[in-house]
Amino acid sequence: QLQFVESGGGLVQPGGFLRLSCVGSGFTLDAYTIGWFRQAPGKEREGVGCFESRKVSPEYSPSVKGRATISRDSAKNTVYLQMNGLIPEDTGTYYCAVAPNRQMFGTWCLSTQYYQYWGQGTQVTVSS
Repeated sequence: QLQFVESGGGLVQPGGFLRLSCVGSGFTLDAYTIGWFRQAPGKEREGVGCFESRKVSPEYSPSVKGRATISRDSAKNTVYLQMNGLIPEDTGTYYCAVAPNRQMFGTWCLSTQYYQYWGQGTQVTVSS
C-alpha cells in the first residue's frame, strides 16, 4: 500500500506564492511518476503538472506553465509543487497522485486516468 500525504495549502493573496509537499512513506517516490492535480468546486479534476522518474524535467498544464515548478527531494522522499503569481482561478483542492512509469510520450502523466493512488488533498484558496 503506497502512502503519501500532501500539505502546504491555505489562504493566499492574489499574486502570492505557495509550496505544496507530497511526502511518501513505505515506498520510494523516485521510482514512480508523480502528478499534481487540482479540483475546483463543480469542476473536473485537472492536471497541474507531473514528473516522470525517467525524465529530467516535469510537464505542466498550459494554465500554470511559467508559474509552477515541480521538484523532487530524494533524501526526504518528497515531491514539491511551487506556484507563484497565484490568481483566484488557482483555487481548489490540490492532490498528489502516484502512477507507475509508462513507456509513453507526450503529456500522458497530466491525465487522471493513469493514476491508481491519490492523496487526501490540500485546500488552496486564492483570495484577497
